[in-house]
Amino acid sequence: MATRTTTRISCFVLMMMSFSVLMGCCHSANIYRVGDSEGWTAKDDAYYGWAKRKVFHVGDSLIFEYDRNLNDVTQVSVALEYQFCVSSFPKAVYKTGHDVVTLTEPGYHYFISSNYARCVSGQKLAVLVVHGPSHPIPPPPPSTILPSGMTYKVGDSQEWSVPEETDFYDKWSEEKHFHVGDSLLFYYDDQVNDVLEIRGDKEFKSCDPSSPVAVHNTGQDLVELTKPGIYYFISSKTSHCEAGLKLRVVVRPLPKAAPKKKKLSPLDRLIRWLQTFRPQPHH
Repeated sequence: MATRTTTRISCFVLMMMSFSVLMGCCHSANIYRVGDSEGWTAKDDAYYGWAKRKVFHVGDSLIFEYDRNLNDVTQVSVALEYQFCVSSFPKAVYKTGHDVVTLTEPGYHYFISSNYARCVSGQKLAVLVVHGPSHPIPPPPPSTILPSGMTYKVGDSQEWSVPEETDFYDKWSEEKHFHVGDSLLFYYDDQVNDVLEIRGDKEFKSCDPSSPVAVHNTGQDLVELTKPGIYYFISSKTSHCEAGLKLRVVVRPLPKAAPKKKKLSPLDRLIRWLQTFRPQPHH
């Protein structure tokens, strides 16, 4: 009888522990109602400000609420489709009027209305999703592990905005050592509106935005530094660039890893130890 009682108590304890672990995992995920009380509607720049105040993690969910007779939620794959309100090749389409979208992977997720007029009026949302503490990033294979892998928020608390001193971003960059594999995170508001990556020092000095290498304009842009050299970033607004809204970073190659010492097997260690007792030849 005592054995049965002990077994039941043990099973109950295990069930409670399993339940606690499950609840702990689930508790880490958040559910966000897009637009809060206003829901999913056409409103200029409303969703940029809404998303900027939040940090989205893998496992979180977005709830889109709207009139399904007038509207929908179209998920698109790339920033250009988001920027120009192109809904021809959707990743997914939701149209129940109460759509729950779970963010299952890190990176940018783009949502627009398939109604072009509503989309260009501001009914679009870009969110940057990162791994949460309960969803750690799996380690890469040993051959691809980077010794740096730092993410730098450009300008720190100043973010990406017109500075009071024209050399602010020069000083910010000079204080840091960037390596291949590091990333730059640009945060900015709708008064600045973009980040242009340009080719060289001439365009950088003259604030020439005519031939950019890349254009970033989500308001929260993550740029990975994939090769050594000098990277140049400016605002497309010439007046802002001339006022100091431009950044130059020098990216160094990855430091060479020191060669690892070969680990001796127990037999090798024994042989080496025996060699210390070998008699030396007489001359």
